[in-house]
Amino acid sequence: MHQLNSVLDQCQAVWEDWNDQTVAGRIALLQLWSDTVAARGDDFAKAAKMIRFQCESAQRLLDKVHELPGPTGETNELYTAGRGTVAITGDAVLTSAALCGQLAAALVAGNCVVVSVEDTHADKVDAVLADLIKAGCPDRVAMRVGIDALSGLLAHPHVVGLATTGTKEHVRDVNRQLAQRQGVIATLVAETDTEQYPVIGRPDYVLRFVTECTRTINITAVGGNATLLELGSGEH
Repeated sequence: MHQLNSVLDQCQAVWEDWNDQTVAGRIALLQLWSDTVAARGDDFAKAAKMIRFQCESAQRLLDKVHELPGPTGETNELYTAGRGTVAITGDAVLTSAALCGQLAAALVAGNCVVVSVEDTHADKVDAVLADLIKAGCPDRVAMRVGIDALSGLLAHPHVVGLATTGTKEHVRDVNRQLAQRQGVIATLVAETDTEQYPVIGRPDYVLRFVTECTRTINITAVGGNATLLELGSGEH
């Protein structure tokens, strides 16, 4: 448990800096990551394509600020941000493509990631995380813990969501664990089809990992309703 807390504290320490990077900057870094993953050979070709797909989705959906109407003259902007630390896990059917698709979507959206998988997947996870660091990603933005830490990971208040790949039974099991946690509700994003990837392959999948934010700038004092400036200015 001490090791898990240390990992999550490290993620929390770098999350704001990662989230404050531009979406375009994260996309550029993850595209470099996809090239490194692709260089591992045919077994990782689909994983590299999945990374690029999530980057393309983020460029289309996240990489711009939307201007909203300002009924009283103010400027309103809608944009997205990461939510915090996302857990990623999976059972025996977890593939490199699913793993990299989940990682790419969570990271490009501005989240940190902690991966917890069976030992049979550990080498695969360590390989893609090493490639991520080679591409220039800060080493504490994405980290791995053992499967024995999964229950503690899902219960931890720093974890805001879980992305998992597995059978329906596996998904039900992790969903029960999430339902039993105290405090902030963590979202579950699950893929059960590793042939067609109907969830991870959706063009809006990356939106599962963001929170919407608004920024309002009050400009009424410099060109809005001038009568507002007269309030309280009567003779005494």
